[in-house]
Amino acid sequence: MTQGNGTEVTEFFLLGFAAQHEFRYILFIVFLLIYVTSMVGNIGMILLIKTDSRLQTPMYFFLHHLAFVDICYTSAITPKMLQNFTEENNSISLGGCVLQLLVYATFATSDCYLLAAMAVDRFVAICKPLRYPIIMSRTVCIQLVAGSYVMGSLNASVHTGFTFSLSFCRSNHINHFFCDVPPILALSCSNIHVNIMLLVVFVGFNLLFTVWVVIFSYIHIMAAILKMTSTAGRKKAFSTCASHLTAVTIFYGTLSYMYLQPHSDNSQENMKVSSIFYGIVIPMLNPLIYSLRNKEVKEALKVIGKKFFRIGPNY
Repeated sequence: MTQGNGTEVTEFFLLGFAAQHEFRYILFIVFLLIYVTSMVGNIGMILLIKTDSRLQTPMYFFLHHLAFVDICYTSAITPKMLQNFTEENNSISLGGCVLQLLVYATFATSDCYLLAAMAVDRFVAICKPLRYPIIMSRTVCIQLVAGSYVMGSLNASVHTGFTFSLSFCRSNHINHFFCDVPPILALSCSNIHVNIMLLVVFVGFNLLFTVWVVIFSYIHIMAAILKMTSTAGRKKAFSTCASHLTAVTIFYGTLSYMYLQPHSDNSQENMKVSSIFYGIVIPMLNPLIYSLRNKEVKEALKVIGKKFFRIGPNY
């Protein structure tokens, strides 16, 4: 940070989990294992969907992109956090901070819209099964995915641009383990009312719209399931939604805790814990949820396992 007529920030310092400094190597191992599991699970899910012909459906097309998005936004924050556990100098350049926020915000927002698109897919599959191939055509699926990335990019660009257009004079120590908007705004000596308004409007719209789509879809799904006379039909309908509903509940439950908890002296520390779960743990859980609770994925894994063990002895 250099001082002149104004204050120019050239780097920030991420305070991370300073209170748990003595446990940093244990935390490093824990988060490294979570990150590796997340990478293996999501990359494995992408490869499985691309190679198995039975998984070439709209639902798995969305799941493919959900796995990609999870890889991107957890990779935006986890490697730097791991590095900071092993080094005393927890600095990040201004450009690195800008890039981290831009990538994280882009793909975290895209995640919301992809989960909403998957809810629409399940709604059409259960409520309009005869028209499903027409409504959820390849073109429509591509448009929904592209729209998710566009909304993510728009949201991230606005927040990143307005956040780093501010002047920083209070400190360059970010009370977080990655560059996020609220802790960066706390360092500014500029008027941040516009930034706060944009945060409320954009985050509020993205969350409310995607949550409304999910709730609307599942209200109609539940109504359709209750009208079914066949027990087997009900069970099959529930099973097709179980994985997605589990992922949605965990994802939006964490977001609700992050943004709806009352302000307190421990709110910043609680935000860090919530951010860990939201940005690091959930990307690890998603492939586990969709593999353990999805019959088609389990069958595809069994086929690959049989091929592997059949080929193995020949070597």
